[in-house]
Amino acid sequence: MTTSTSARPLQHCVAVVTGASRGAGRGIAIELGAAGATVYVTGRSTRGAPAAGYEQLLAMSKLATLPGDIDDTAEQVGRAGGTGIAVRCDHGDAAQVGQLFERVQVEQGRIDVLVNNAWGGHESFDGVFDAPFWKHPLSHWDAMMDRGVRLHLMASRAAAPLMVAQGRGLIVATTFWDRDRYLRGNLFYDLAKAAINRLAFGVAEELRPHGVASLALSPGWMRTEFVLAGHHTDEAHWREVPALARTESPRYLGRAVAALAADREVMTRSGRVHRVADLAREYGFTDVDGRRVEAFEL
Repeated sequence: MTTSTSARPLQHCVAVVTGASRGAGRGIAIELGAAGATVYVTGRSTRGAPAAGYEQLLAMSKLATLPGDIDDTAEQVGRAGGTGIAVRCDHGDAAQVGQLFERVQVEQGRIDVLVNNAWGGHESFDGVFDAPFWKHPLSHWDAMMDRGVRLHLMASRAAAPLMVAQGRGLIVATTFWDRDRYLRGNLFYDLAKAAINRLAFGVAEELRPHGVASLALSPGWMRTEFVLAGHHTDEAHWREVPALARTESPRYLGRAVAALAADREVMTRSGRVHRVADLAREYGFTDVDGRRVEAFEL
């Protein structure tokens, strides 16, 4: 495996990270910036104008406002060492998605990495993780499939022609995967993540002849803003909560994406689902606290 040894291995890399206002997307964008990349930070939440649809989750989390926005993430990308460019985009709107990638092409002349992370599944979350499928609301289907899987497909369709034309590129889908085990008690979530994994595989098959890689990347249990709020703590004090001992920061996932983007042999990984913990061992990175967090398993 050949990887760059530069302190800024992605200094000539142009990336788009969807759903980067908070959580996994924010962690990925910051770590790509730390490796020197120019990162288009996209999502619906801007400074002073949070995205709609999270009212139920905010109430359950006892949060007055939606945490994070693309403007703050873009600034953090800059502080980390990269160039952050915030672009408001509703990834469920085909016209806005097309305009986003047209802008990237005009301003940069290429796109090297697309991270599909936009996810509407939170919008229907009702606090119930484990229940028979007939007791879960059908609203989960629209949230996870139409405003989840479909968003990955739409961004990939817009990015693929640009990557094919340049003969290189990497598409990463954030997902959940536990070696094909069934996520009992949450059929809608299981279906959505399996669809994302299959989408990454199918895209890889069609892009392989053009030198473009596609893969899915599965983190463990991340300490997102909502997870921390649900346990009544923050990033500075999570160690005081025993239930969070197995968690990892969103930047652990970000370091996996940065390592893949810098890997000149990334095509050998195309078409598969990879766990962040496995890549941490192979590439030699750790979480922000120096730990190498083990893979999350059911």
